Amino acid sequence: MRKLVIYTLIIVVIPFFVVIFFDINKREVVKLNYVSNKIIRVKREDSGEIIYLPLEEYLVGVLAGEMPIYFEKEAFKAQAVAARSYAMKKMEYNKDLDYDVVDTVINQVYLDNNYLKQAWDDKYTININKLREVVNETQNECLTYNNEIIDALFFSTSNGYTESSSLVFNNDIPYLVSVKSSWDEKTSSAFRSRLSFDIKDFYSMIGLKYSDKLVIKNIKRSSTNRVISLSINDKEFSGRTLYEKLGLKSTDFTISQDNDMVIFDMIGYGHGVGMSQYGAEGMALDGYSYIDILKYYYTGTELKKI
Repeated sequence: MRKLVIYTLIIVVIPFFVVIFFDINKREVVKLNYVSNKIIRVKREDSGEIIYLPLEEYLVGVLAGEMPIYFEKEAFKAQAVAARSYAMKKMEYNKDLDYDVVDTVINQVYLDNNYLKQAWDDKYTININKLREVVNETQNECLTYNNEIIDALFFSTSNGYTESSSLVFNNDIPYLVSVKSSWDEKTSSAFRSRLSFDIKDFYSMIGLKYSDKLVIKNIKRSSTNRVISLSINDKEFSGRTLYEKLGLKSTDFTISQDNDMVIFDMIGYGHGVGMSQYGAEGMALDGYSYIDILKYYYTGTELKKI
């Protein structure tokens, strides 16, 4: 009886698992559906090289660069539509330049296929197929407002609310207005953060003379609690200026001094305008579709095939 069991394992069970193992590792990469020859010109910031990519292929690299691979598929689909809309808008703006987008956070983070093969290793096929399916399933879909493709800004993590573009970029755009985003605190590890500076470095970075006493006054905040302006040792700064000069994660911050250290406690991550990526993940986990997510964060927009 024992020999019969062993023979059964050798002849039936073991080959079964071997076949499954090799099937997983030899699974083909999903093909992207191209219905046009639309090409985007991408500047590689490190080398200065400009590469030409089919738009849909570029979007796969953007999804890989902009969202953690474990995110829900509906969140990825929302990101795909936002990224496609953003890219097409840039192609309109920059048609007379040498390139359309840069491959970093200046525009959208793009990771090429060679990088992804090394980074994902034996999970490459599974991961790349997830992203290629997302791009195929949202093929040619863009967000529009008054029949024009929108400037679909997005960022990592809200402080509980997104911010209106008029308060961040001094540009009043009707579909980029503040909305509540209650999901971020649960989904994002970057919701709360702290950054400390040596006080001498701090003054140098913002262009002030050294003083051992830090005086913060006249803090003006938006309705979403982000700092619009404040004075430091009697000199006025915008919250956005400090965000850029100091590399802060958010303009929702408080400042304190601890001996020779200046401490920023922040809520949120990013400029705050448009779709919160971790908010999108939270909505997807709650069962919302990518269309629900897009229409929530981009007020009054329509989803159309371009």
